[in-house]
Amino acid sequence: MSEPSKERPVVPEGETEYVTTRQMQPNEKGFVGYETVWQTFQKEVEYQTPKKP
Repeated sequence: MSEPSKERPVVPEGETEYVTTRQMQPNEKGFVGYETVWQTFQKEVEYQTPKKP
């Protein structure tokens, strides 16, 4: 039997409404990771203290 190849196929960039995933370059051990970038979908509003009764 032949050994599985050490080469990983190039995966295209994945995009959704809030997330983008990119394949990273293999490291010295051959591990291929994926970078995930999140888009903000919540708006941050400055806190205001409520009026006293």
